[in-house]
Amino acid sequence: MAKKINSLSGLGGLVFSTDAGRHCPACSQPQDACICSQATIPEGDGIARVRRESKGRGGKTVTTVTGVPLAAAELKELASALKRRCGTGGALKEGVIEIQGDHVQLLIDELTKRGFRAKKSGG
Repeated sequence: MAKKINSLSGLGGLVFSTDAGRHCPACSQPQDACICSQATIPEGDGIARVRRESKGRGGKTVTTVTGVPLAAAELKELASALKRRCGTGGALKEGVIEIQGDHVQLLIDELTKRGFRAKKSGG
């Protein structure tokens, strides 16, 4: 049987406080000082690498673009624009843009036109 607690001091300290306001669930900092939502540009050499992959995808061909020096929001917009340009579907997974089908040269041309340094990677 559990011991009954009659006072707040019996709980062992602070139970709830609204001093700092809302906290970010990811970093546990106050939302005003949250560092999670800040746009960070991934480190790298600044070259977008475009390659064709089919391994581990059930025989389906996918063109991937890695190393694009953009923050998450801009990378999502770029992925959407590239999918529209190719006329196919795709996804953005962990900073890698995946476009369905074999569109290596089209993507290299489009990225170069947008001002990125792009090169073909792989075989």
